[in-house]
Amino acid sequence: MERHFEIELNGLKERLLWMGSLAERAVHQAIHSVLDGDASLAEVILEEEPAINELQMEIDDRVMQLLALHQLMAADLRFVLAISRINNDLERIGDQAVNIAQSSQRILRHPRVKPYVDLPRMSELAEGMVRDSLNAVVRRDLTLARSILVRDDQVDNLRDQIFRELLSYMMGDSAVVFQAFELILVAKNLERVADHATNIAEDVIYMVEGHDVRHAAADRR
Repeated sequence: MERHFEIELNGLKERLLWMGSLAERAVHQAIHSVLDGDASLAEVILEEEPAINELQMEIDDRVMQLLALHQLMAADLRFVLAISRINNDLERIGDQAVNIAQSSQRILRHPRVKPYVDLPRMSELAEGMVRDSLNAVVRRDLTLARSILVRDDQVDNLRDQIFRELLSYMMGDSAVVFQAFELILVAKNLERVADHATNIAEDVIYMVEGHDVRHAAADRR
């Protein structure tokens, strides 16, 4: 019975990591649809979104079966509950990628507002946070998880910088209001990607230590 339980846990983790790889790829393709002016990337994301949604439901079902069929001890129970929360965050990351892809389709109908400087940096940070959060899950790496909490502030600072710059463009030229507003939405969605990666990092800390840091500012610092 114990061996079967371990197989189920490993299978659950493997499906979660596959879902994570799809969500990470979707974010990368979405932002590069904007940065590279490639509308085909946006179309791919919209076509592939159902795969992430189906994985979310599959993982939810596996979690429910584990909880129903096994009397989980503390560490295993924390692991399964963390997987359930991470599953939700990964699905939301996929949703943010879809939002960015849809913004990209609208942005690409108009001339570019300005050269992209902070947006690529913000994207690199957010994508790295998603990737590292998944690595932290696999390795149960507390140091890596805590480093993600720190990086969330950097993403927020870049979002604020992008907002200020685009607002100044909008006030100076009414012809760019539509494109600039869509770029603001892209930055906001990237910021939400980073927030979900931060949630995953917090779940890793909970999974390993049993310590909930979701509302602990001191732990973030």
